[in-house]
Amino acid sequence: MTPADSAARTGRPCPAHRDPHVLRWLCAYGLSVMGDSVYFMALGWAAAQVAGPAQVGLVMAVGAVPRAILMLVGGVVADRFDPRRVVIGSDAARALMILGVAAALWLARPGLWLLVVVALAFGVVDALFMPAVGALAPRLTSPDQFVRVQGLRMLLTRVGTTAGPPLAGFAMAYGQSAAAFAVAGGLFVLSLVLLFFVRIGPLPPDDKAAQPTTPWRDLTDGLGYIRRHPIVGPLVLSGALSQFGIVPPLQVGGVLLAAERGWDAAGIGWILAAFGVGAGISGLALTVRGRFRRAGVAQNVLLVVASAAIGAIGVLPTVPGATAVALGAGLLSGLCGGLAGALIQTHTTAAFQGRVAAVNALTHVGIAPLAFPLFGAAAGAFGVGPMFLIGGAISASGAIVGSLSPALRRASLPGPGTPPAPAPAPSRSTA
Repeated sequence: MTPADSAARTGRPCPAHRDPHVLRWLCAYGLSVMGDSVYFMALGWAAAQVAGPAQVGLVMAVGAVPRAILMLVGGVVADRFDPRRVVIGSDAARALMILGVAAALWLARPGLWLLVVVALAFGVVDALFMPAVGALAPRLTSPDQFVRVQGLRMLLTRVGTTAGPPLAGFAMAYGQSAAAFAVAGGLFVLSLVLLFFVRIGPLPPDDKAAQPTTPWRDLTDGLGYIRRHPIVGPLVLSGALSQFGIVPPLQVGGVLLAAERGWDAAGIGWILAAFGVGAGISGLALTVRGRFRRAGVAQNVLLVVASAAIGAIGVLPTVPGATAVALGAGLLSGLCGGLAGALIQTHTTAAFQGRVAAVNALTHVGIAPLAFPLFGAAAGAFGVGPMFLIGGAISASGAIVGSLSPALRRASLPGPGTPPAPAPAPSRSTA
């Protein structure tokens, strides 16, 4: 029994920042994110030692293919089986795989084929890990703590992605790629140890399937559940639109903007760092706040303002101005994303958490990057500044989707000790 279960029975909620199971899961997640960052740097560096720039790009991108293709399958696996077991199994597979690569690089000089195989295998395991880790959070604590858990997770994500590259660089300076792979594998091992001591609550009786179903039926039921749910469906679509509007301008447009304006590499570095700092601050703010009475309305308004800030980055003439606006954009978009994530978890039936998390992850890391070449081509034809404005408009259209749902406009996130309001059900049963 988790502390959250005990809290529900006694009426004394256990705050997320004091719940040992939540803290172990968060630390394990943060170590995993840091391990991911170290792994990707080590992979690129190892590829550069044995191949040219084109092959390096291939190795770095090839892992995204199985991750995108199998992400929905990972959601089904997380819901059919215990998400804790899926997370532990996938983390163990990543640790063994990366430590094996470290040993191979230490003892010999394998060709490019090994790195391609590793990237593909890592993408497959990631497709299992990401939905399961998303489904795990709602089973660790009560709904009145979801906002805080989202905030802490966002904060640790920023810490992990910021600390990972310098750690990888330090390891490679002293032991080349083999040392960096060993560090990444060690981080996965530490994450795995913490996960072994995490306990989750059981599914509510009403959320358990009445009879066995096939994996394909589980998948179609999950997609139907999202499509028909008056809160989850609009939020998933809104999040996808915001990703399409925000990610390409930042990841591709930033480099193009620096080249067009004559800024040096440090200029775009400042802009991206400011966005990351703003997102990290938003995680801290959500952790402290913990409740939002009109969360549905708030996340829509925040999305509009954040989208306007993204568009403004492309038209500001100086690095300091664009950096200041990027800081605000990161803060506002982080708050919006945290509220949306907490609302989705609060209103998603426990038995569907893995499949909903899989669709969310697919839009973030599987589909949004497909817009990179489109953004680059359009920026070459129309200019970088206008494409930032178009990206902001696409992102803001997500707020239109959200505002069209009356249930989402009324949605709130309960504060500590406050029982959640009854969740609106999908328009037609998916059972």
